[in-house]
Amino acid sequence: MHLLNVKIHSDRFPSRRFYPFNIQAMDEPQELVFHRPVVFFLGENGSGKSTLLEAIARRCGITLCDRPRRHLAHNNPFETRLQDYVSATWSREKVPGSLFRAETFRDLGDLFDDVALCDPGRLQYHGGQILNTLSHGQGILSYLSHRCRRKGLYLLDEPEAALSPASQIHFLKLLQRFELEGNAQFIITTHSPILLAYPGAQILSFEPPRIREVAYEQTAHYRLYTQFLLNPAAFMGAGQDESMHPVTV
Repeated sequence: MHLLNVKIHSDRFPSRRFYPFNIQAMDEPQELVFHRPVVFFLGENGSGKSTLLEAIARRCGITLCDRPRRHLAHNNPFETRLQDYVSATWSREKVPGSLFRAETFRDLGDLFDDVALCDPGRLQYHGGQILNTLSHGQGILSYLSHRCRRKGLYLLDEPEAALSPASQIHFLKLLQRFELEGNAQFIITTHSPILLAYPGAQILSFEPPRIREVAYEQTAHYRLYTQFLLNPAAFMGAGQDESMHPVTV
């Protein structure tokens, strides 16, 4: 383990009116202790998991590769300040890290490909191929399978967004290989019940008023997917009485 814990000092938040300081799962001061090399952040849209992941990245000195903002009419001066109220403890020394987002991977791939044109040896960094000659999902797997071999802290924001179910299973096998090698630690935000099923993973669920650890079968995502696959009509209303509601999760 490289990163031992993260503390959220919500008692020091400058305001409760504005995002991200109004995220309900961070209402209380809390400490997240990481005891597994693969940790998942789980929660509904807007629950704060990606926001906390970014704050951890900033606190750990990880460079973020983001698209420039074009609309500043509703600029929020607090938007990137959660890092100021988050502290992190390393096991020994600080290790290199990276934050990966599937949604901005094309931009990152363009950057890597441009660098490789000047220095072809850089292609080995992500599988020996020009990333933009691959599909979105293939490029992501090629990049991760080579990048994450190195010792480091890897923060992944919903990597399943571009991966088919079969590719998600392939990604789980990559995680297993990296865990056995013992060099990498992962914190991953996800909505995928496939990724959440990784054996031995630590799952942290963003549920107000605090973030809590849950077992895979206890997650709302697992229960919802299971019930939906058993009876899709109950959720869609097809062939059912209009008063019937989806199964509560």
